[in-house]
Amino acid sequence: VQLVESGGGLVQAGGSLRLSCAASGRTGDSNEMAWFRQAPGREREFVAVITRSSSITDYTDSVKGRFTISRDNAKNTVYLQMNSLKPEDTAVYYCAAKPYGRSRYSPDTYPSWGQGTQVTVSS
Repeated sequence: VQLVESGGGLVQAGGSLRLSCAASGRTGDSNEMAWFRQAPGREREFVAVITRSSSITDYTDSVKGRFTISRDNAKNTVYLQMNSLKPEDTAVYYCAAKPYGRSRYSPDTYPSWGQGTQVTVSS
């Protein structure tokens, strides 16, 4: 499946951004979609995940209550609404997709990735 992200940018601390990820390809290959992020000098880390029916969503602790993941299957698009942004949220954000099965939280289990979009939060 091919993934194209958009919506990154520069925002002041406390501000909001919404990332979008448009998917194309075989439906089953995007049953679970997630956002990961990678800051300079750090490993890629899990941010949020959502299943096809949206019945399961999960977040890393540092973004709970501030970020919301959602998806519109009619548009084959997943979103990440980011509120109350902090400087430590600065990173390149990647959309990822996989079939059902295997861990939702490890980047190693996702075969499909977008190109990444930069999010910079100034203090």
